[in-house]
Amino acid sequence: MPVLEWIGKSKVVNHHRDVPYHVLEKKYTFDAAGVHAEGGADDGNMIIHGDNLVALKSLLPQYEGRVDCIYIDPPYNTGNENWVYNDNVNDPRIRAWLGKVVGKEGEDLSRHDKWLCMMYPRLKLLRQLLADDGAIFISIDDNEQTNLQAVCDEIFGESNRITTFIWRKVDSPNDNKVPVTPDHEYILAYAKNLASLHLAQKSAPEIVKAYGQVDEDGRRYRDRLLKKNGRNSLRIDRPTMYFPLIAPDGTEVYPMHDNGEEACWAMGRAGIERNERAGTLIWKQRKRGDVLVWEPYTREFAPDNPTRPYPSIWYDLPTMRQAKALMRDIFGNTVFDTPKPHELIEQILRMMNKKHAIVLDSFAGSGTTAHAVLDMNAKDGGHRRFLLIELGDYAESITAERVKRVICGYGEGKRAVAGTGGAFGFYELGPVLMEQGRINEAVDVEELRRFVFFTETRQGLPPVSPEEPYLLGTYLEQAYYFYYEHEQTTWLNEAFLSTMKTRAERYVIYADGCSLSADELAARHITFKKIPRDIMRV
Repeated sequence: MPVLEWIGKSKVVNHHRDVPYHVLEKKYTFDAAGVHAEGGADDGNMIIHGDNLVALKSLLPQYEGRVDCIYIDPPYNTGNENWVYNDNVNDPRIRAWLGKVVGKEGEDLSRHDKWLCMMYPRLKLLRQLLADDGAIFISIDDNEQTNLQAVCDEIFGESNRITTFIWRKVDSPNDNKVPVTPDHEYILAYAKNLASLHLAQKSAPEIVKAYGQVDEDGRRYRDRLLKKNGRNSLRIDRPTMYFPLIAPDGTEVYPMHDNGEEACWAMGRAGIERNERAGTLIWKQRKRGDVLVWEPYTREFAPDNPTRPYPSIWYDLPTMRQAKALMRDIFGNTVFDTPKPHELIEQILRMMNKKHAIVLDSFAGSGTTAHAVLDMNAKDGGHRRFLLIELGDYAESITAERVKRVICGYGEGKRAVAGTGGAFGFYELGPVLMEQGRINEAVDVEELRRFVFFTETRQGLPPVSPEEPYLLGTYLEQAYYFYYEHEQTTWLNEAFLSTMKTRAERYVIYADGCSLSADELAARHITFKKIPRDIMRV
C-alpha cells in the first residue's frame, strides 16, 4: 500500500504517546431543571472545553475501546478557517509553525503538512478509543480528501475502509463566477475492524411496490424465472447448472433460451429443493414460438419490513441552508458559519443501529452531534451518550448553549420545538497527572486511584472501603492496591500486608518501595509496582 509522506511526519507518528494525561474537571451539570454547580446527574454526557489532542488522551483511561461511533468535522484547510497549529512537538521545523494562522494555497506552501501533522496524532487516539465493532465518520471536502484517505488507510487499515459517502450540501443554484459549483462534501467512513461491524439497512417501503401480485392470504409476491438471463446464462458458462427438472406433466424440462440456445438455472439443486419444500417453486405454461412449454419460477414474497443498504450518495438530507436556518431558530441569529444538519448525523446513528452507543465528536463546533444524539433518544427511547470536545472560546456560549436549548426546547409559536430532555456535564481540562516523571501533587488522590484502576482493568473505580482505604477493587480474581500518601514514603512490607483483608488469587500492589524479596512476592502471588515509575508505564 502506498504511504503518504510530508514534512514533519516522522515527528508526529508517535506524538500521541508523548501527550500527558490531564484530569478532567467538571464545572457543572445541566438538565431540564437548569444548572447544578455541584452534583446532579449528567446521563454520562460530556462537553469538554480544551485542546482535543489533550482531551482525547485524557479520555483514554475511561473510554479506550468503548466508543461505538465517532463523527468529526475537522478544519477543511481552505485557508478561510483561521485555524492554528499549536501541538507541542519537539522539532524545530514544526515549532516554527506555532501560533500562526494556516493560510491559503499559494500563500502557505506548508499548509497541507501542517494539517496532516495536526490530524495524525488525533486520528491515532480516536482509533484507540473506538470499540472493536465501532466506526468513524469524517466530513471533508476536496482540499484534503485525498490526503485524509491516505492517512486513514495507514491508521485504520485500507481493509477497514467502509466507503466514502457523498453528501449534497446545497439545494439551490450557485451563481458564483466559478466554472464548477462545489455542491457536495465527503464523509470518509472506516471501521475499527470491518469484520466486526454490523451496519443496519435503510427502511425502504417502496420495495413493496415491486411485488405486484397478491395471493389468497393477502400477501404481496412476485414470480421470477428460474432460468438465468443476461451474462453467464449459457450452459457453457455454468455447466453444473444445466440439469433437468420434472414438470407437472412428468416431462423433463431443461433451461432453454427462446432462441434455442441451451441456458442454465439461476440456482443449484440445493436451492431448488428448498423452494420445492417451501412451496415456492411455481410451474407455469407459456408459448416458446408456437410450442406450449412448462417454465419454472420461484415465488418471492414482499418482506414485512423492507430494507436496503444505505446508498453512498446522500442527496435526500437537509443541506447547509437548512442547518443555518435551524441555528437561527435556536439562537435568533446565525451564530455559526458552517453547521452540519443534525439529520446527517442521525442518519449515521441509524446506520450504526446501537441505542446505547457512546458517540464521540472531538471537533464539536456548534454541538450538532449532541443535538442528533438527544433527538434520536427522544424519538426511539434510546440511551446513547455523547462526548463532545471543543477548543474554541465558544464552547460554552454556543456548543453547550445549543445543547441546553435542545434539552429544554426552543422557538416560539408555531416554530416552537419541544425539549428532548437529558443532561450533560461541562468540563475543563485540569492539571496534568504526571509532571517530569513525578505525580503532580495538585491532582486529587481519587483521580490517581481512578486512573490506575481503570488502566489496569478497564473498569470503573468502586467506592472506597472504610476498612481498606488503599484497596482499589478486585477484578478477575485479582485485588488491586494503591498504597500512596502525598506527604510520606510508602513501603510494601509485612506491616502493610497485615492490614490487607481482601482475599484473592493474585494481588497487584502499588507503593513507593518494597522491602519484600522476589521469592516472598512470588509465594504470596503479589506483583509489586513502583510509584511513580509503573504508573507511567501503564
